[in-house]
Amino acid sequence: MKLVPSSGGAFEVIVNEHKLYSKLDTGVFPKHDDIIELLKEKEESTR
Repeated sequence: MKLVPSSGGAFEVIVNEHKLYSKLDTGVFPKHDDIIELLKEKEESTR
């Protein structure tokens, strides 16, 4: 995982070129628990 600086209020979580979350799409900054849950779901779906 790496942090990529951006501008314009963007906050996106991308894993293996798959966008898990985008603040630009939702208009909401996520809670850390939401991101953890998305990561768990992604891991489970790849098993």
